[in-house]
Amino acid sequence: MSYDIIIIGGGSAGLMAAIAAASRGSLSILLIDKGDKLGRKLGISGGGRCNVTNAKEIDELIRHIPGNGRFLHSALCSFGNRDIIAFFEGLGIKLKEEDNGRMFPVTDRAKTVVDALVSEVRRRGVQIKVNAPVAEVCYRNGAVAGVRLKSGETIAARCVIVASGGKSVPQTGSTGDGYPWAEKAGHTITELFPTEVPITSNEPFIQQKTLQGVSLRDVSLSVWNAKKKKIIEHHGDMIFTHFGISGPIALRCSQFVVKELKKNGGGNVTLTIDLLPELSADQIYRETLALAQDEPRKSVKNVLKSYLPEKMIPLLLEKADLPESLTYDNIPKQRWLVLAQYVKAFPLRAYGTRSIEEAFVTGGGINLKEIHPGTMESKLTSGLYFCGEVLDIHGYTGGYNITAAFSTGHAAGSSAAEQCLTANN
Repeated sequence: MSYDIIIIGGGSAGLMAAIAAASRGSLSILLIDKGDKLGRKLGISGGGRCNVTNAKEIDELIRHIPGNGRFLHSALCSFGNRDIIAFFEGLGIKLKEEDNGRMFPVTDRAKTVVDALVSEVRRRGVQIKVNAPVAEVCYRNGAVAGVRLKSGETIAARCVIVASGGKSVPQTGSTGDGYPWAEKAGHTITELFPTEVPITSNEPFIQQKTLQGVSLRDVSLSVWNAKKKKIIEHHGDMIFTHFGISGPIALRCSQFVVKELKKNGGGNVTLTIDLLPELSADQIYRETLALAQDEPRKSVKNVLKSYLPEKMIPLLLEKADLPESLTYDNIPKQRWLVLAQYVKAFPLRAYGTRSIEEAFVTGGGINLKEIHPGTMESKLTSGLYFCGEVLDIHGYTGGYNITAAFSTGHAAGSSAAEQCLTANN
């Protein structure tokens, strides 16, 4: 059996590659997935609502893909977020824009998106083969030749598109299968690491679960290097857990924790939480002092309940060396300023993150220096294409990774189709 194009992996990138390839002309296309259904990771994305893209301008969108986002410029110019929005609306899926440009189906159901993509793949005449794990991609004389399934069946193809995903969320089928296939073709794999993943800490208040379950809204989280220079800062929400911290801004900072740990040889990385980013330390000093003055007989621990997260107050007072029972008349002004400074920079030492399997996104992957950015074709092997998370591209959550998957999938599918059509003529 032989096809023009074989696509390995029925996730976001693979489904879009199949649709893009089939829309170019009359070609025989096979989409293979090792699972029993397509779009499994897509079906749980965005908290089960599927954040299909982000409405930001392309330059801003690329800035939210800190892992080699600039590589995507050509692909996004050909098929970017505006095209993705138009594509889904063309399939009859109405989208809505939420905070920070995130685009969701109005149904708030990821199944709506998955079903529409799979239906479009079928409508375009693409053959689908599920429960068919691939053992290897076959090569001959510097070009792709097809695939061999674990069942022993060999299927020939002019082009093979690898859209097998990374190593995060392995229950959806992303177990890193594509990396050895790429290496067999001569590609190098940059070191894999977890991104968009909760951060771990062994601070006593974490180990003792003092703050477990405490949610912080509209705060800033910063990561610092060994020379006490700020690496990154993110503003938003976070939560303390039994192992460290999680929530949107913790996830966004996680890749920088991983990279700094690698740079300094392990140990700990310092993070700070700014509980009131809109205020200066001097403003906090004056406002909290005024609150205490208004209720001079009340302990500062109780006075501050209206101003700061209640469970954090004892820790803040302890760090500032202030007793909880302190009242206004006995407040040492210098120590009160120290308290205000801790409100602006509550320290947390992180020793790592949760595993790559628990991460939302895989960092690292196929070296982009070996991939043509406009087509996603291998520079080393003719007819071999890569798209999606198998590439060394990673962004923040919020529709950026799925945009990269759709965009690279579209580029790979379109280019593979053009290559086959040219050969047919």
